[in-house]
Amino acid sequence: MKKIKLMNKIAAVGTDKLDRSVYEIGEDFENPDAIMVRSAALHDIPINPELLAIARCGAGVNNIPLDKCAENGVVVFNTPGANANGVKELTMAALLLASRDIVGGIDWVKSLEGTEGIEKAVEKGKSAYAGHEVAGKLLGVIGLGAIGGMVANTAHSLGMKVIGCDPYITVNAAWSLSRAIEKAADYNEIYKRADYITLHVPATPTTKNMINKDTIAMMKDGVIIVNLSRADLVNAEDMKAALESGKVAKYVTDFPTAATIGVKGVINIPHLGASTEESEDNCAVMAATELDEYLTTGNIRNSVNFPALSIPHTGAARICLIHKNIPNMLSQITNAIASESINIENMVNGSRGDYAYTLVETITPVSDAAAEHLAAIEGVIRVRVIK
Repeated sequence: MKKIKLMNKIAAVGTDKLDRSVYEIGEDFENPDAIMVRSAALHDIPINPELLAIARCGAGVNNIPLDKCAENGVVVFNTPGANANGVKELTMAALLLASRDIVGGIDWVKSLEGTEGIEKAVEKGKSAYAGHEVAGKLLGVIGLGAIGGMVANTAHSLGMKVIGCDPYITVNAAWSLSRAIEKAADYNEIYKRADYITLHVPATPTTKNMINKDTIAMMKDGVIIVNLSRADLVNAEDMKAALESGKVAKYVTDFPTAATIGVKGVINIPHLGASTEESEDNCAVMAATELDEYLTTGNIRNSVNFPALSIPHTGAARICLIHKNIPNMLSQITNAIASESINIENMVNGSRGDYAYTLVETITPVSDAAAEHLAAIEGVIRVRVIK
């Protein structure tokens, strides 16, 4: 049986998708075949030779050492879109919280406990917490993937004008956008024009500190910025200075840090973007399904460190090869297979950066000796035979 280690509490609706006659599921395995994780940090854990895959129940994977996993032939999955509605709803709430001082008003009302004539006190003091409506304002959406696209469409339905930018938008994501969403030439156009800016891009070396003193300087005075993606996207010190000067009116973040706590103008939300029962269930189901398919068939869907590859498993056996993305690998693989008198029925290959994945469906069985022959090819990281 294959062992799947849970690094966090994973919704049972997901783990129940895994056949208990095939998998053992628990929290105490020392050498698991696979890991399911939500927010637990995995950067310092050892990668045992048996580990085949890690499934992150969520979209962000900054808690997983992707390069280290790729080097060791460990496929990392995420669950794009599974929590999109939950994050979209919180984004809309964030826009409203920043537009009208709802948080301040609620806190003020709490302070009135024991005051005589509460109703009169409320009517007298409420003007201090007045705000403005979002309808008619221009929202700039940076990143138009599963979440950003939903945010753009929903904001438009609330009466906002919406402009979006995503250099890496997929065809499916583009088809999902309302025709009313205006396309920005680049992020700078959003910085210069938008009344509100919301961030929906992953944390990468190119997006780190994308909101900084220089980009903030391009923005309108009194701009509102919402960041429910990752703390690293915003330079906290530059944001504090912009809030103090009034250049930025409000900053809403789902990733509180020591630099943002207690800062006037910052609304700190305790990482609630995907913290809904529905999101957690959706992510768990998708993660379990991805793991099961990979472990039982070798097919890869929604990996962040290896290419997506999938073919029907109809032959006598299947060879799954993770290898370096270097010249002559396919010819070496096919030559080695031919030398073992193995007949190929189907074969697919794909690469992602420095690494590649090859699936070979065979008509004839694959012996242990044949697998060892393939594993001996320079550049091959892992060989797995599924019968």
